Amino acid sequence: MSQLSERPEKSVVGVSMPHESANLHVTGAALYTDDLIHRTKDVLHAYPVQVMKAHGRIIALRTEPALAVPGVVRVLTVADVPGVNDAGMKHDEPLFPDEVMFHGHAVAWVLGETLEAARLGAAAVEVELDEKPSVISLRDAIEAGSFHGARPVMLTGDVDAGFADSAHVFTGEFGFSDQEHFYLETHAALAHVDENGQMFVQSSTQHPSETQEIVAHVLGLHSHEVTVQCLRMGGGFGGKEMQPHGFAAVAALGALLTGRPVRVRLNRTQDLTMSGKRHGFHAEWKIGFDAEGRIQALDATLTADGGWSLDLSEPVVARALCHIDNTYWIPHARVAGRIAKTNKVSNTAFRGFGGPQGMLVIEDIMGRCAPLLGLDPMELRERNFYRQGHATPYGQPVPHPERISIVWQQVKADAEIADRRREIEAFNAAHPHTKRALALTGIKFGISFNLTAFNQAGALVLVYKDGSVLINHGGTEMGQGLHTKMLQVAATTLGIPLHKVRLAPTRTDKVPNTSATAASAGADLNGAAVKNACEQIRERLLQVAGTRLGANASDVRIVEGVARALGSDEEVGWDDLVRTAYFQRVQLSAAGFYRTEGLHWDAKAFRGSPFKYFSYGAAAAEVEVDGFTGGYRIRRVDIVHDVGDSLSPMIDIGQVEGGFVQGAGWLTLEDMRWDTGDGPNRGRLLTQAASTYKLPSFSEMPEEFNVRLLENATEEGAVYGSKAVGEPPLMLAFSVREALRQAAAAFGPAGVGVELASPATPEAVYWAIESARGGGAGQDARPAVAGEVPADASALSHA
Repeated sequence: MSQLSERPEKSVVGVSMPHESANLHVTGAALYTDDLIHRTKDVLHAYPVQVMKAHGRIIALRTEPALAVPGVVRVLTVADVPGVNDAGMKHDEPLFPDEVMFHGHAVAWVLGETLEAARLGAAAVEVELDEKPSVISLRDAIEAGSFHGARPVMLTGDVDAGFADSAHVFTGEFGFSDQEHFYLETHAALAHVDENGQMFVQSSTQHPSETQEIVAHVLGLHSHEVTVQCLRMGGGFGGKEMQPHGFAAVAALGALLTGRPVRVRLNRTQDLTMSGKRHGFHAEWKIGFDAEGRIQALDATLTADGGWSLDLSEPVVARALCHIDNTYWIPHARVAGRIAKTNKVSNTAFRGFGGPQGMLVIEDIMGRCAPLLGLDPMELRERNFYRQGHATPYGQPVPHPERISIVWQQVKADAEIADRRREIEAFNAAHPHTKRALALTGIKFGISFNLTAFNQAGALVLVYKDGSVLINHGGTEMGQGLHTKMLQVAATTLGIPLHKVRLAPTRTDKVPNTSATAASAGADLNGAAVKNACEQIRERLLQVAGTRLGANASDVRIVEGVARALGSDEEVGWDDLVRTAYFQRVQLSAAGFYRTEGLHWDAKAFRGSPFKYFSYGAAAAEVEVDGFTGGYRIRRVDIVHDVGDSLSPMIDIGQVEGGFVQGAGWLTLEDMRWDTGDGPNRGRLLTQAASTYKLPSFSEMPEEFNVRLLENATEEGAVYGSKAVGEPPLMLAFSVREALRQAAAAFGPAGVGVELASPATPEAVYWAIESARGGGAGQDARPAVAGEVPADASALSHA
């Protein structure tokens, strides 16, 4: 086992413990970005001037009326920008645009002594617009040929030959919805200039280094003149990877021009109407199976709704293509990706980052085709699992493919699948108007950033004379428990009790050039960097301890804060050891670094090994559906998930549970609607509050929820043998959607294939039930709904 993966005796990692800020969270004492205004003097409040049209060129922008409003201090416009007027890394997102690109686009910002003064000032700003035609729906963008960005194609094998050898060929299309992050804390930033003219920005950001870079280039400064700090976030889910930069830049520009601290904090409606979502997708596909139901060939085109600018759409589409295989070996494949340009907010990262969209396509195909092949859906999935020696369509060998089957079989056993399915058959036979179903789905999710350069991290560890330890790392805390794991990694590596270690807020002047806390790689990257820094300090202390104990440094171990030589009873306490090292002028701080080895990726050829490893999992979900309304409840969920050797089991189980629920929300509840009519509100987000956008709550939780982490699953080459946990569990919720499909089909004759919209709202389930009752009509039976990208809009045909 590698040094990175090996665990010492009596390690602190692997011990279940609560989140390091749990007490602060539940008592309300935890500080978030916007809480800091109460500790800051003379703060100005910024308020956006939003234009409520989907598209148009700005003819005139009159700010004088705003300046006449009592309490208004200044109106920020493009004329005030000393550097580059752009808030995006692709240089296609003007901070102050001259063209409105979506309904609610902010074209200026008003600074006021109070938030109310700023709001009234923003309302007084006059904007004249030359309206232009707009493209709102994904389907309209496809028909209009409105695209931007790269168009990757993933190719493996001989697709035409694969279809020629197939006994069954099916074609279809599938459109599915975007998703709102709905983090509890909306976007927020607080900026001020210190006495040396240095810009200090507090930001709710997953990517402090990139926020620093954007603020610097907007202000015309160098990065060393800007410091960005993130205390913690009240949720991020990818929505704070790229989107916070512009808001931080507005606050920083205001602070630079007025000499006063400036606060930006969006209210919920502003956040919903101004920030990007998960990309909605449309898929056209053709798939071939042999006589035994094994996939022979896949030809598909995935189109993502990118919104008005590129943001992260290109890597999102790339990851979708890399995950369309999920757990299944596809010997011949041709999958194309493209990004639609629409007059909507610029869609961005969201937990899974395109992976869920790609995996949903293949899981929908399997669920739709199983009845047509005369196979049980579980059997069809199992027959197509990756085996030893298989490689993905982009050429990466699949390590530990046996784990796909291991977690699958463990869920089968834990959930007592065979017995419960017999019970469900009996229940369904006795209840004509209520049906139950049980579905089992698996996941394979690649871990690492698609862009190889992002797979690096740094850390700074300081040991003080009294033996206390302070760690700094480049990762940000958004409630996922990263800081908790880093404390455990540091304590384990140094061999000291956890209470000796404290963690400092994430700051760009402590650890530079960091990657975003994203791609589920936060613990892998930052944990290895923290471990590296602590190992440097430990090696120095072992030399000191060896001299004190009269032993070779290689024979000394530091365990639970005590240094001992092998075979000796003599010992030195940690605090004493540190003091001795100080008086011997031994360095007690270290900068750690880590880069993920073994990655390579050719984006043009779409070939390589972009992932360090794959996370595996399986989930069984049982649902009960009402035939009159399409209403349903989740009766029971059983999950077995692979996190390697967990760094912090309680944190990881919480992440699995939370990811699953968020995935179930995306797939069954969260129905985002836009006004696609030709009236004055065209392009307006219709679901811009919790009253109209339904989020999963306690009432949607499974009545019985069993989560187990895979045992004996050490991941070689990862920090202390652990695996990522942030994103993969979200896709376990496919089991809920597939159970709903099977329950709807149970209202019709045997062998009926049912198409199911996504999200599978009660309305969508009702129309699936009606389709099943009619014998499984190929055409989607749902009525058209304004503002919705039609899902499953075409017939599923069997060639």
